[in-house]
Amino acid sequence: MSRNWEETFRSWSKPGSDTEQDRCENAERMIKEAIQQSRALSGRTIEVFAQGSYRNGTNVRLDSDVDICVRCMEPFFTDFSMADGFTKEDVGLTGSSYTYQQFKDHVEQALVTKFGPSVITRGNKAFDVHANTYRVDADVVACFEHRRYTKRLANGSFYYLSGTEFRPDRGGGVINWPHQHYENGVAKNKATGNRFKFITRVLKRLRNEIADQGVTAAVPIPSYLVECLVWNVPNEGFQSEEYAQNVRYVLAHTFNGTLSDDKCREWGEVNELKYLFRSGQPWTREQAHAFLEAAWDWIGFNLNPA
Repeated sequence: MSRNWEETFRSWSKPGSDTEQDRCENAERMIKEAIQQSRALSGRTIEVFAQGSYRNGTNVRLDSDVDICVRCMEPFFTDFSMADGFTKEDVGLTGSSYTYQQFKDHVEQALVTKFGPSVITRGNKAFDVHANTYRVDADVVACFEHRRYTKRLANGSFYYLSGTEFRPDRGGGVINWPHQHYENGVAKNKATGNRFKFITRVLKRLRNEIADQGVTAAVPIPSYLVECLVWNVPNEGFQSEEYAQNVRYVLAHTFNGTLSDDKCREWGEVNELKYLFRSGQPWTREQAHAFLEAAWDWIGFNLNPA
């Protein structure tokens, strides 16, 4: 008997259970408490917020973890590469003796004090707060605010985009734009009658299924990339009342768009502040294309994506 894909897709489109949501919220609340109770961090302006698929409403696994950002607002990292001829000195910024490394160490101390040393694992990029029956596993990233300055306003002030930046223990730097991602995702979801997030969950579950079944093309594809691929599909691709038709459109559009570098050169992440397939990304256009082809074949659509 052939599989009823419409029924499967509708099941896959649903968010996590209330129990899962409660465990996610418990993890987020306890991490906020850990930061608030830290003496070393008490004198600093710090934001603690969820990010990633949990916050964006696209998480699918029953045992999915929660991504939490602990963002120090001062000091902060700056980028003047897109600024209109002004520098840090023009903005009136001065250096700070408080380093990112100190901040990350203080966040670690706060988490260990709250949860105990056996619960916290320090990774290259994030701290893992291990799960129990009360809360899900959580990845906690210590960040400074990242300010991308872009223009000087008529009143003499300076406009900047506010993101996050952290420095892995093994070197380098990672810049993200979680608030912009969230706002853009909400807007597209509204414009597509909630189908943007429905279909994103469907393709994430599809990716998980075929990876579990040994389809190698699905293995290197992170959840975040799946969401960004769906983001680059025009809103007209989500108009059908039939989920199978929407999935077909999304797969066909993204398959055709990833045939060459030129076709998807302007595609962006959901935040629309980073290109999806240019340098610095941990994935390639070729990997995405191979996954989309494998997904199409797995479902068994009877026409070529082209």
